[in-house]
Amino acid sequence: MPDRGGEQGEKGIYSPVSDAASRSRPGTRRFMKYQHRVLGMLSLLSVITYLDRVCIAVAGPRMQDALHISPEAWGWVTSVFFLSYSAFEIPTGALGDRIGPRRVLTRVVTWWSAFTALTGTVSSYYALLVVRFCFGAGEAGAYPNASAVIARWIPVAKRTRAWGIVWMTAQVGAAFSPLLVVPIQIRYGWRAPFFVFGVIGVVWSVAWYVWFRDSPHEKAGVTQAELHEIGSAPALQQHGMPWAMALRIPALWRIAGIGACYVYALGFFQSWLQTYLVRGRGFTEAALVLSSLTYVVGATANGLGGVVGDWMVRRYGLRNGRRWIGMAGLSVAALSMTAAIVAPSGNLALVLLSCAYGGILFQQPTLCALCNDVGRKNAGAVFGFMNTAANVASAISAVVFGYLVGYSGNYNTPFIPMVALLALGALLWLQADPTRELFPEEPRDESRDERTPMSYEATGVR
Repeated sequence: MPDRGGEQGEKGIYSPVSDAASRSRPGTRRFMKYQHRVLGMLSLLSVITYLDRVCIAVAGPRMQDALHISPEAWGWVTSVFFLSYSAFEIPTGALGDRIGPRRVLTRVVTWWSAFTALTGTVSSYYALLVVRFCFGAGEAGAYPNASAVIARWIPVAKRTRAWGIVWMTAQVGAAFSPLLVVPIQIRYGWRAPFFVFGVIGVVWSVAWYVWFRDSPHEKAGVTQAELHEIGSAPALQQHGMPWAMALRIPALWRIAGIGACYVYALGFFQSWLQTYLVRGRGFTEAALVLSSLTYVVGATANGLGGVVGDWMVRRYGLRNGRRWIGMAGLSVAALSMTAAIVAPSGNLALVLLSCAYGGILFQQPTLCALCNDVGRKNAGAVFGFMNTAANVASAISAVVFGYLVGYSGNYNTPFIPMVALLALGALLWLQADPTRELFPEEPRDESRDERTPMSYEATGVR
């Protein structure tokens, strides 16, 4: 029986009256709101996700030497992860909308943690391909289900900030990955970090299943005041998203297009950055710790993007606030990556690429909030659709990078299509409209389209 957080009568039957009474008692005030604790668990999830993802990028040069993998073949190692990740994004996101993210995220993290550890056992190229495919299939649905959690637990006015924190902590995990992986693999070999990170994920999944509940109303200790602040949470979907109708909506494809454009470039930082620095810019293995700078910049940009995104919505309204953040972030990324191509030194190229990464991640929380805005009770499925398109683009990027390097003999050539797609993504943001839900749950209030700062505050959004 779900933990409803209330009291039971003499026969052990749940009573809404006693539940309300228990929530209103003076002694129920907590040091930290439960919505913040949930956000803390999602942040830990995000740290672990990127620890595991970036681990293989940092270990990449050693693995390529040990397993005799060419640049073209290494592109497939990174691509096969994103292909399987993409294939399972939509069904796993939709599953979270139907049965709740508590069970789905427990399965997701346990599965990918097992295959993180198994990555350290491979002894051939083809075995590595199989393990990475399974890794991607397991990790699929992590962020769509995080989207479902945020839609249920975080007030509308705080969702961009919440996504900023989730993505910022992902970059904290990415930043720590080189700092942890490099000394471990120097001392114990490239296999050891995968074993360590696999155990960490299992610990999180156990804690999540024991503690988390799919709805604030099911969680013991959540006060009436906090329930009021969170507002009405979307119910679990009983029939799934109407895909036949959804796929005819241009706004859904526009969101997917923005995701594909920016993640095509983002995939480089998760798959190729360290190999690029060693083989394209002459960095030593020990100097790879400097690549943490990129992820520190990314973490700062994610956090700042969340805070500024909420401020922009309060100041300029929902539509303009979302659009301007997206356009600014991807424009800065395109310009910075262009400058990195012609940078005369490796250190300057790293700085400029870090700025490009920051621009990409500055707009990322806003795109995630856009999925919540238009998706509502289908937030997990909408995010899953966007993330599927994004990861297909990342899979293509990983392979194209390797082949362009092999064809041209130059590690800067693959940046050219990245710059073009970042510019296209900035243009697509011009048409994004967060005020129009894909499947309105009630008659749409036209006044929501162009909120002024005063009317926005009047609706309770702060």
